[in-house]
Amino acid sequence: MTDSPAMRSWAAILMCLFSVVACGAAADQRVTVFAAASLQGALEEIAASYITPVTHSFAGSGTIARQIAAGAPADVVVLASPDWMDWVSDNAPETPLKTANIAGNTLVVVAQAGASPLSDVTQIASRLADGRLAMGHRDAVPAGRYAREWLQSTGQWTLLQDRLAETDNVRAALALVAKAEAPLGIVYATDAQAEARVEDVLTIPTAGHSPIRYPAAALTPAGLDYLSHLQSDAARDILARHGFSKGTP
Repeated sequence: MTDSPAMRSWAAILMCLFSVVACGAAADQRVTVFAAASLQGALEEIAASYITPVTHSFAGSGTIARQIAAGAPADVVVLASPDWMDWVSDNAPETPLKTANIAGNTLVVVAQAGASPLSDVTQIASRLADGRLAMGHRDAVPAGRYAREWLQSTGQWTLLQDRLAETDNVRAALALVAKAEAPLGIVYATDAQAEARVEDVLTIPTAGHSPIRYPAAALTPAGLDYLSHLQSDAARDILARHGFSKGTP
C-alpha cells in the first residue's frame, strides 16, 4: 500500500516529537558539578571518561557554597574546605545524600619562573619589596585561610597582613604572580604545578595549618553515581597526576 502525503506528514511529526523527547531525556541525564577552582584541570579530565555529559561551574569555595545554599541546580559539589561543606549542609535547601573526602593538597609560596628559592618564611617581607603577597581572601577562600594560619603560626601575620593582594579564588592569586603583578603568592602545590610561568620558592609545612581536604557531596541520585566515579581508582590516578594527595576519611 502506498503511503499518502498525510501519513508521511504524520510520520515526520512523530519523528520530530521523538527527537525532542530524546534530546530532553539526554539533557536530564547531564550531571552538573559545582567545584573549587583549584580542582578544575583534574575534574575536567575525570569527567571526560564518565558515561554521561558533565557540566562544571568553578569558583572559590565560599562562592560555590553560597550558590548551593541559594538553590543552584547542582548534582555534586566539591569544596576545598570541610568548614564550607559543613556550612552547605546547614544552609542548603536539601541535605547532602552522601559526602566523602576525595583529595588533599599542600601549600607553597610561588614566584615567577627563574626566581631564587626562599630559605624560610622570614624572607617573604624583603622579597616583596614594594609589592604585595597574593593569596585567596583570608575569610572566604580556603587557601587564604590556610595561608593566614601558617603566617600566624610563624609569627609573620602582623608584619604581612597589610601587604596582601587578596583574591576571590586561589587561581586568581596564581595569575597575579604569573603575570608579574605580584612578586610572591601563596597557592596550592597543584596550582603551581599547572602554571609554567611560576615556580615554587618555598614549601609550606603541613604542620603550620589545618589539613587541606576536598570534601565532595552528592545532592541528587545522579550525584550519588558521580560521587562514586570521583572515588574510583581511575579518578584517584588522575588526581594524583595533577599533584593532589589521597583523600582521607
